[in-house]
Amino acid sequence: MMDKAKTHDIVASGLIARPASEDSARAMGKFTFECYDKDGNLKWTAESKNLVVNVGLQYMAGTALDGVTTRITTWYIGLYGAGSSNNPAASDTMSSHAGWTENTTYSNATRPTATFATATTANPSVVTNTANKASFSINGTTTIGGAFLTSDSTKSGTTGTLFSASDFTGGDRSVVNGDTLQVTYTFSLSA
Repeated sequence: MMDKAKTHDIVASGLIARPASEDSARAMGKFTFECYDKDGNLKWTAESKNLVVNVGLQYMAGTALDGVTTRITTWYIGLYGAGSSNNPAASDTMSSHAGWTENTTYSNATRPTATFATATTANPSVVTNTANKASFSINGTTTIGGAFLTSDSTKSGTTGTLFSASDFTGGDRSVVNGDTLQVTYTFSLSA
């Protein structure tokens, strides 16, 4: 008698791959404010993180990689006024920023220059104007709600590139005639 046997081989295989590597960068900035009275006494300080707006992000990506975007070599700091609706938005530009209005209650002929030192080579890479703070000579009593960084030096100007904007953390601040407002902008990019 002949026995019949059936055999079945089952072969299974699989591939386990590591998830794709994801590179990302994080752009962060902050404004630091120091207000001095007419005698040079420190009245108050404030620090607030900013929003890098969409055109600021586009500018960074473009100057780094597209070969078309023109590099901006001089930046300026502006102030904006008080208001419960002060709220920078990602879509803000110099010509359209419904959430805030510039405050020009200072005697400087133009917005003060933000003169930045060379960016560090660490992670994060940091650039700041700490050594050359933007100085506003206040010439009236007013309330300041925040600040912005732009490529346009003209007070109340609506052209140029808006890079970032920031409300004061903790609320608006008062200044009076004779005060000096020193503003530092620090920007970091990390991987």
